[in-house]
Amino acid sequence: MADLPQKKHIAPEEQQDWRRIRITLTSRDVKPLEEVTSRLVSKARSEQLTVKGPVRLPTKRLRITTRKSPCGEGTNTWDRWQMRIHKRLLDLHSPPHMVREITKIKIEPGVEVEVTIQDVLG
Repeated sequence: MADLPQKKHIAPEEQQDWRRIRITLTSRDVKPLEEVTSRLVSKARSEQLTVKGPVRLPTKRLRITTRKSPCGEGTNTWDRWQMRIHKRLLDLHSPPHMVREITKIKIEPGVEVEVTIQDVLG
């Protein structure tokens, strides 16, 4: 893996057991998703961790088109529905005990959080 930037006030020996954390946030609504993302970033920066992101991934649009008439007779009128799924991606570089502290923030209803922890090989 690539060399990670060393923090000035932290010894390189202490950074050996740090983890690379990838947080994926998913929601149907943008506003709560952005609020949770900004809280995560501000919490991580207050702990002086390396933060990359938030990366805004492409929005998935799930579409359904159906006929309005149940019997199939009459004019051809259609109902169109769509559900948009928004995603944000955050990468953090932190010690193992910080993961729990960072993810203790309040999560809005409707926002799903997936945390992937990866060891950093020196």
